[in-house]
Amino acid sequence: MPASSPPSSASPPAPAAKPTWLQTLQVYREPASLRMLSLGFSAGLPLLLVFGTLSFWLREAGIDRTTIGFLSWVGLAYGFKWVWSPLVDRMPIPLLTHALGRRRSWLLASQAVIMLALVCMALTDPQVALSPMVWCAVAVAVGSATQDIALDAFRIESADTKHQAALAATYQTGYRLAMIWSGAGALWVAARAEVPSTLAGAAVPYQHGPWQTAYLVMALSMLPGVLTVLFSTEPVPAALAPSGNLREWLQGALLAPFADFFRRYRWHAALILALIATYRISDVVMGIMANPFYVDMGFSKDEVAAVTKVYGVVMTLVGAFVGGAMALRMGVMRVLMLGAILSAASNLLFAWLSTRGHDVNALIWVVSADNLAGGIASSAFIAYLSSLTNVQYSATQYALFSSMMLLLPKFVAGFSGKYVDAFGYADFFTATAWLGLPVLLLVWLAGHVHAAPDRQPDALTRGPAP
Repeated sequence: MPASSPPSSASPPAPAAKPTWLQTLQVYREPASLRMLSLGFSAGLPLLLVFGTLSFWLREAGIDRTTIGFLSWVGLAYGFKWVWSPLVDRMPIPLLTHALGRRRSWLLASQAVIMLALVCMALTDPQVALSPMVWCAVAVAVGSATQDIALDAFRIESADTKHQAALAATYQTGYRLAMIWSGAGALWVAARAEVPSTLAGAAVPYQHGPWQTAYLVMALSMLPGVLTVLFSTEPVPAALAPSGNLREWLQGALLAPFADFFRRYRWHAALILALIATYRISDVVMGIMANPFYVDMGFSKDEVAAVTKVYGVVMTLVGAFVGGAMALRMGVMRVLMLGAILSAASNLLFAWLSTRGHDVNALIWVVSADNLAGGIASSAFIAYLSSLTNVQYSATQYALFSSMMLLLPKFVAGFSGKYVDAFGYADFFTATAWLGLPVLLLVWLAGHVHAAPDRQPDALTRGPAP
């Protein structure tokens, strides 16, 4: 009878201990996360300066509401940024790319365009010449959209998949802080720069000087992002296939990113694209009518600024951090589902608010809940979009995804005013909540699509250059 084998002295490896919440939150102190905080600020700063803040300025200058409404189409630059994203992904900028690298050169160039266009806006009085103001706003929007393309690629290439939710959370933090500054902050700067009226009790007439000061301050506020780009390291670039002629270059730059996505996901691509196109539809459609709703409910500018532009944004930051940490522990798809549920349900709170009249306390609670839900949903959604990209085409593919998430909601939102006129605010907010129901089904179906195929893990995990 053969001798029995001696028992092995090696014990099976113990399973890795699950990190504590405190250990999990340490990810926000890492250099990559801190860089995203500053760059997120640069990304969020231009948005309100060509939308909400600009609309306030134009209305104060006597520009009619119809014209202001048409000018909101400046935002189409964000919806169609995928058109020029292949150039940002692959085309070098003479001299600048050699000195800084592919991602940082495009970041710096787009930031320069934004700053210059903001200065031009500051020096333009819309009462005297509206057309130059419009073209400057278009330049800010195009520069901002280009910065978004380069920044999304920089973020995706700077860390592995596991850390994308944390980078998304710190990016959102900087983004929302910038929205506080470019929204409530710009109004505060303009108010402080006003020359008091010489007539007792008379309303202060329109003054261009305060708005000039505010927009010059906003242009200078882009400097932290510029310095971050200059002192950051370029992520290790994904290898690009050599191209011998223009046709091969166009093939690699324009067609390959989209062909790669459909090759990897096959029939699942339609499901993924449907989810991307509809995930934020409840928030975007409702948001178009939010400011008119506040005015019609009798809330003052100070009340709206304090609650929605400051307090509400702070709650979004809380939601972004909670969502990022939850995604690390629970997985992105579970938090994506939670965010979809909360985003749709919070719109019902606005329907309730429409029955309360001028109730500031109710406004605080509703805006807090809505922004908390939005922060959770946004962190999970950004992490989900990041997980879908191939690092070789990160700028182009992410730009396509982030553009798609706005086009359908923005189109539907164009009819929001007519709906409110016909049915009232309560029915409108309830209808926007119902818009979120198909999203729940799409998230559930997408959750059954397993981990992304062939995403080149070696490229994803190598991180930034030392």
